[in-house]
Amino acid sequence: MDKSKILVVEDDANLNETIAEFLEEEGYEVISVYDGHEAQEKLYEGPFDLLLLDVNIPKINGFELLKEARKEGVQTPAIYITSMDSVDDLEKGFVSGCDDYIRKPFALKELKIRVDTLLKRSFFHASSDLMSISKEIAYNIKNNELIVNGKTVSLGNKESKLLRLFMKHENEVIAHERIYEYLWDFDEEPSDTALRTYIKNLRKIIGKDRIVSIKKQGYKFIAEK
Repeated sequence: MDKSKILVVEDDANLNETIAEFLEEEGYEVISVYDGHEAQEKLYEGPFDLLLLDVNIPKINGFELLKEARKEGVQTPAIYITSMDSVDDLEKGFVSGCDDYIRKPFALKELKIRVDTLLKRSFFHASSDLMSISKEIAYNIKNNELIVNGKTVSLGNKESKLLRLFMKHENEVIAHERIYEYLWDFDEEPSDTALRTYIKNLRKIIGKDRIVSIKKQGYKFIAEK
């Protein structure tokens, strides 16, 4: 099964190790670093599904780290880990580009709830509501609509979530199991037949060559160069 990849940035070695071990036991792939410079290096080495960032870390603090990452186009959802509790700090964090906060000390169960909730969503930290798919096609992330040759095409909830997942991981093979986990809530029964229908519906709109089926592995969304 394709694991969600999480970057943990925490300079407290014991807490870092505790978080990493817990998340790995929960089935996530975890990369741990201890300061802002290390985090920057890891961010640009490869994509992550979620960032867990302590605010008061050496060399580059969490606020500046995420702010710079957003300027460079990093759209990965982020949770700040912090002991700060003032409204000004909260505002500064969200302005810098975070999606959630968890205050120290916290229960690992609470951390898992917040991580799971964010990973169930698709986040784009973009300067525009329109994300380009090709010269003729754009996706409005605010209204869940495709703009095809100037005309609006509405998408169903599952097709919209699937397209967001593909766009977030363009040119990557996404395993069937990961798609099932992402599209269907815990009280819903995943369906391979339904998934094929959603894929078929998207291909009709954005082109059949844009979504490639990789035998026994999953699907790949091909971005236009």
